[in-house]
Amino acid sequence: MAIRTAKAQWDGNLQQGRGTMSLGSGAWSGAYSFQSRFEEGAGTNPEELIAAAHAGCFSMAFANALAKAGFEPKRVSTTANVQLLKGDAGFSITQIDLKTEADVPGIDPAKFQTIAEEAKKGCPVSKALAGGPQIKLDAKLAGR
Repeated sequence: MAIRTAKAQWDGNLQQGRGTMSLGSGAWSGAYSFQSRFEEGAGTNPEELIAAAHAGCFSMAFANALAKAGFEPKRVSTTANVQLLKGDAGFSITQIDLKTEADVPGIDPAKFQTIAEEAKKGCPVSKALAGGPQIKLDAKLAGR
């Protein structure tokens, strides 16, 4: 399987600095700042990108799970809300709420809910966020 890449650069200190994040595919690039992350300033933030990744992953996983169960979805639309809160140990993502609506002919509500829960558990982004993937670091000091 392919390895997916994204890049971020931050210039300056936390509160007055500015940064950019971009996808390795070149499909998207955006600015972020202290204000866009911790307040309501213009730009994006890491949590918004996690929300996009989770919503996209879950929608695909749910559509696939429905099809495997014999139900052909016409549409799956998902919103992910990622909650970033400050606690005693600093900031943490404390909760992700997935809200999905799907147009699935011929499915009963109980079966729909069962398949949705299975898709939530099976979505690779859900797994990564729940299980904590191994994170490796290669840190280099500029100019050395």
